[in-house]
Amino acid sequence: MVRNIVVIGGSSHPELTATICNHLGIPPAKVLLAKFAVGETRVEIEESVRGKDVFILQSGGGKVNDHLMELMICISACRTASAKRITAVLPLFPYSRQSDIPYNKTGAPLSKIPTQHSRQGTYTFDSRPQTPYPGQQESAGLSNGTATLDRQLGRLKMKDERNGDAAPMSPVKRSDTLDSRHSDGKSDKSEKSYVNHNGVNGVNGITKPTTKPPQFEPQPGYKQWVAQAGTLIADLLTCAGADHVITMDLHDPQYQGFFDIPVDNLYGRHLLRKYIQFQIPDYQQAVIVSPDAGGAKRATAIADALGMPFALIHKERRPTQITDRQNATMMLVGDVADRTAILIDDLADTSNTITRAAKLLKKEGATKVYALITHGILSGDAIDRINASALDKVVVTNTVDQTDHKRRCSKLEVLEVGNVFAEAIRRVHHGESISVLFDYS
Repeated sequence: MVRNIVVIGGSSHPELTATICNHLGIPPAKVLLAKFAVGETRVEIEESVRGKDVFILQSGGGKVNDHLMELMICISACRTASAKRITAVLPLFPYSRQSDIPYNKTGAPLSKIPTQHSRQGTYTFDSRPQTPYPGQQESAGLSNGTATLDRQLGRLKMKDERNGDAAPMSPVKRSDTLDSRHSDGKSDKSEKSYVNHNGVNGVNGITKPTTKPPQFEPQPGYKQWVAQAGTLIADLLTCAGADHVITMDLHDPQYQGFFDIPVDNLYGRHLLRKYIQFQIPDYQQAVIVSPDAGGAKRATAIADALGMPFALIHKERRPTQITDRQNATMMLVGDVADRTAILIDDLADTSNTITRAAKLLKKEGATKVYALITHGILSGDAIDRINASALDKVVVTNTVDQTDHKRRCSKLEVLEVGNVFAEAIRRVHHGESISVLFDYS
């Protein structure tokens, strides 16, 4: 039993809180989590935390904003109640995907056949344009050749010319004002002449009505910049009073640099590796596949540890029309023919990537396709997509509550991470090294 420690569980994942407390041999702290009628979050900690080591568990799944505000209020309440140290335990870090540079989101969404109304079998899992194969042209190009492009450019040119006619007024040169003296030789110094580009004169500040410039509209390709919440969330946690953060598989590892407090980023790859070793038959003949280039390092770490071959799915983005968004073409780099393919990724939200990757792998000759995901958010109709896809099994950890997902999807299997977080909490509380949790060689 660990003494002088308090574990407070948020409303996002009570089952994980119970698992951690059972492993530590302590009961969860008594806390009241509710909402007022207006929707404001209400938090009351019903036991003393003075001088104690407090760990607040809150995951980023479900109602992310409500859970995040609840976490902030819990941290502030413990800080006000004179807690010795406050550690925020975030199995899935909220807003961790908004830490990079703003960019236009590209890639073809999973399309449904509009003529069918059934949820089953309505997903195409195709890229837009489709993946080119040997002997086919590399890109479908513009749908109507160059005629559509010429018409678009012609309209843009005519619009620019019309906008140029309504240019703002500008003062004339001094030489022009000298020629505008009255015939009697007297110059009217109180009158100031202006002329716009249409030749309309204005005297004494009174001008003839001019054409109002058109409302600004961004041209195709204009980059829409959006606010990034990465640094903001880090600052909010620090200002609320957190002294330490424990999380797992950050989507972007550089996110740790946004904090001025220690951040321990645990890895779920050892759980995935053990599943491959003990649950997948003849795993050494299987192929580890990364669904995109960003997860190649994560996938190769598991492939190297198990001595397995590696393949990569490359996304090449090409514009199809001048006004359309760009689409992604998926290409497989490697050989999966007559082998089991194991997709490795850190996060699955809408499941677009893994379902389209599974179809590509089956086309390339893979016998079975497994998807091993650390954070199975599975929001929206992700479960229906997985049920209709070529995936044989999807393995996720319970960093997010998977009770409802597991009930709706027979392909889903859940791995327990409560013991990993419990051991991390125990070692942090006693001041022991947690490097053993990072050593997976």
